[in-house]
Amino acid sequence: MQQENKQCPAQGYLELFKHFATEAIHTGQEPEQWKSMAVVPPIFLTTTFKQHSPGEFAGYEYSRCGNPTRDCLQKAVAALDGAKYCLSYASGLSAVLNVAHLLEAGDHIICNCIVYGGTHKYFTKLGTRMGMKVTFVDCTDLNSLDAAITPDTKLVWIETPTNPNVVVIDIQGCADIVHKHQGVLLAVDNTFMSAYFQRPLSLGADICMYSATKYMNGHSDVLMGLVSVNCDTLYEKLKLLQMDLGAIPSPLECYLCNRGLKTLHLRMRQHFHNALAAAMFLEKDPRVDKILFPGLPSHPQYELTKRQSTGAGGMMAIYIKGNLEHAKIFLRSLKVFALADSLGGYDSLAAHPAIMTHASVPEEERARLKITDNLIRLSIGLEDTVDIIEDLDQALQVAHPDLTNPTKVEDLLQHLKLSC
Repeated sequence: MQQENKQCPAQGYLELFKHFATEAIHTGQEPEQWKSMAVVPPIFLTTTFKQHSPGEFAGYEYSRCGNPTRDCLQKAVAALDGAKYCLSYASGLSAVLNVAHLLEAGDHIICNCIVYGGTHKYFTKLGTRMGMKVTFVDCTDLNSLDAAITPDTKLVWIETPTNPNVVVIDIQGCADIVHKHQGVLLAVDNTFMSAYFQRPLSLGADICMYSATKYMNGHSDVLMGLVSVNCDTLYEKLKLLQMDLGAIPSPLECYLCNRGLKTLHLRMRQHFHNALAAAMFLEKDPRVDKILFPGLPSHPQYELTKRQSTGAGGMMAIYIKGNLEHAKIFLRSLKVFALADSLGGYDSLAAHPAIMTHASVPEEERARLKITDNLIRLSIGLEDTVDIIEDLDQALQVAHPDLTNPTKVEDLLQHLKLSC
């Protein structure tokens, strides 16, 4: 039976994925797989496993090659992604590394022009050292993507929504173009949406990737990457790379991420609710030049977001009125929000992309991509909605003491409540 739709603001989006909470709680967690019948999968910290005879082992031989705790997590994530397989890695960038190792020297990668700074740095610095050719393309323009594909192209990498300015890309449209060309893979970084709000594989992607450090774990205490696929051959290649490159997560991290999945559906609903309330408050704020949140009708890809997602998540970008100094004052004045890297935890975080997450992107390119000094990325957490909005309000007031937001927080929250 499908879950009741309790994310009231999400009318008009994709239908919720059926049995999501049940799959998150039960898939890969069967007590019968352990002699102890433990309801919670144990943490197998062992590095090695006793063999019956040389080469004859009971499912596991060495933890780099496979671990029971890791398997529990991977089975659960595969179910949530609507995938046959999932593989976990030591970090999101480790997942990028493993996918890139599917390629050879001379192969061509197309990457969306706006991506996480670490991904951009990997492709431009390290990927090119290995002989890969990289082209950055605005993949919101499907014609530009089509024109950029060459006979050497083997991988197209997109994020949607993008980090940091929350641009939404048409996954199905990209897949239709990519798959006109034999041997080209489409990989989608789904970190901002999580498996709860978006399933790239169902929209035609070959690879769904996460920095599970973010929403998938959701507690700001795990560093991990995830990759889900449906193709048997692709899985076998990635499985071999996972073992040979050795960038695997520890059993403890797998246990923690597996635990985080159990509340993913509840967390994402509240992230979305809080983010929508904050976005509505900020949209008419004279202290904010522009807000980008896919859950607002004013977002350029709002209709696309509704077509390919079940909701809009908790990530937004704002261009604060003024300059770098105004941005710094605002960030220093926040009390509920922490000024910190990362995103997607239970706590609200704020970041200055030009100085923090995207500092490795050349200044002229940041300017072209509108990653300006007054751009601030907000990860809206699970605190009480009114406290989140009031914190943003007071910090903006410190940055711009001569301006105020006319929106009444109580009226806004009542409107959201009534709309449900």
